[in-house]
Amino acid sequence: MAAIDIHENPPKERYEAAVDGAPAGFAEYRHKPGLIAFVHTEVDQSFEGHGVASTLIREALEDARHRGLAVLPFCPFVNAYIQRHREYVELVPQPQREAFGL
Repeated sequence: MAAIDIHENPPKERYEAAVDGAPAGFAEYRHKPGLIAFVHTEVDQSFEGHGVASTLIREALEDARHRGLAVLPFCPFVNAYIQRHREYVELVPQPQREAFGL
């Protein structure tokens, strides 16, 4: 599997993944001051099972951390990723963690 390139596309409100320059998936979000809410993640079938979604979400969460944004994981995949990778729970505001099962 080739390297997975992740970049943010602010006009479309999403992070996008590409493999060898080919679009491979995206994670949609809604942004408000100090907050990013992930609402949907999608990976092209031909790239499923190759770590594209996990890489995409990891990079998006790292970017949120770097920018000091709180995270609301409405997307089931993002929520599951945070549950498996507890180092990202701190990005979800304490009052909202219970609502997300965190």
